[in-house]
Order: sequence, then structure tokens, then C-alpha cells
Amino acid sequence: MNTQISNEIKLKQPSNRKLIPVPQWNDYHPWPPIGGLRHLIFHEKTNGFQSAFKRVGGRVLVDESEFFNCVEKQNSGEK
Repeated sequence: MNTQISNEIKLKQPSNRKLIPVPQWNDYHPWPPIGGLRHLIFHEKTNGFQSAFKRVGGRVLVDESEFFNCVEKQNSGEK
């Protein structure tokens, strides 16, 4: 396969985007604790956090920047 073509096929993840596995969340951020994060995941369809969680296989990853965007939306009254 041509190198140029294979480079075009690769999915590009923005360099400022970090996907954090749920069990490692508190290695990066003290809030929310893992139990609170799991509560947000369980109720994601009704609490406005659905866009912050990504699923790959059986794992749930937290899109760090989107998580904090959702927090800001909650504080501004948006849904």
C-alpha cells in the first residue's frame, strides 16, 4: 500500500484529546471519585454526560475534554 494512502486512512485524534480508562481516572483528576464517575456513566443518557464516555470493546473511556465540557454545560444550565 502506498505510504501516502495509508497516512490518509489513519484516524486522527486531536493532540489535546485524552481518553482515560475509568479505573485510571483518579490518577489524573481527584474529582469525581471512581464511584461517582460510574454513577455518571450509569445515568449518562439522562444526565447530559453521554458524549463524554466512549466504549471500546468492554472498556469505558472518558473523553477528558468532553467530560469537562459537560460539567460546564451543567453549570451554565444548558443540556
